[in-house]
Amino acid sequence: MRHLLGLFILITILSFSCTTEDTNAWRGLEIPAHFPDPVFQVIVSEKGFELGRKLFYDPILSRDNTISCGSCHIQGSAFSHHGHDVSHGIDDRLGSRNAPAVQNMIWNSSFFWDGGVSHIDLISVSPIQNELEMDESFVNVIRKLNLKEDYRKLFKEVFGTDSVSGAYFLTAMSQFMSMLVTADSRYDRYVLGDATALDAVELEGKQLFEQKCASCHVGVLQSDFSFRNNGLKSEPFRDGGRYHVSLIESDKGKFKVPSLRNVAITAPYMHDGSLRTLESVLAHYALGVQKSSTLDPELEKNGVIGIPMSTEERTAIIRFLHTLTDDKFIRDPRFSEP
Repeated sequence: MRHLLGLFILITILSFSCTTEDTNAWRGLEIPAHFPDPVFQVIVSEKGFELGRKLFYDPILSRDNTISCGSCHIQGSAFSHHGHDVSHGIDDRLGSRNAPAVQNMIWNSSFFWDGGVSHIDLISVSPIQNELEMDESFVNVIRKLNLKEDYRKLFKEVFGTDSVSGAYFLTAMSQFMSMLVTADSRYDRYVLGDATALDAVELEGKQLFEQKCASCHVGVLQSDFSFRNNGLKSEPFRDGGRYHVSLIESDKGKFKVPSLRNVAITAPYMHDGSLRTLESVLAHYALGVQKSSTLDPELEKNGVIGIPMSTEERTAIIRFLHTLTDDKFIRDPRFSEP
């Protein structure tokens, strides 16, 4: 039902500008030269970004003021919840899905494993109101923020009014999340022309990856952002995935194709966090794909289920996947808890 929550919320986007010749000054949203045009055009100001950053790490967004966005989206693991199959929310409640990484958000056309939110400005509503995550009402979050003098002051500086509104809150959150751009891995350096960025085994892995995996994990973004059944489960599906949003029978068991950027540091894997290593992920595609009525055609060709890969080929692909780690991104002080 996440896709319904944002229908009544009015989103107001304010424009800002910031120019300077000081190389140490504020650096706003920068689109990497080798990336496509983003889906969402988010205008980011320095103060708007800092407000969104403060909100992202503030547990005031939860019912009992204990859980923040940063509790489950940790910078050191590319804003994923490394080590947890499903995330722990308020009162240590367990959800049913693995927390996806928050990165390169403005290139996504939908959000969450089932694509239940279709606009970047509405992302925050879902975890706030989910009873297993923050278990708070969106209206009460705005009420609590209005009771805080420091927040009223910050909203005044950014939006020109000291009355915190839902639209301004969501806009600030979008400004922070849109800045979480990861584009400086060794793979990126290779794409940009540094032939020495990858060694011989990694280049072999890259070639194998492009042959066997790139029909779904496409291009520099490492995803086509479609919804597919990757054969993790057989029918009946415990989690219907995209079906819960679309109500289309053929969408049962389908989940959004995740980007593989920083994949080596975002374990465990899959929508339910059931695979703990990259080795187990590759073994699944080679040997463990489960047949079902909605299995993706890429995983069932000429009567063969799965993706034929030798042990050596899987090892080389994993070596390549490690080149997608962006160490600068996961250590950038701009994105850490203020």
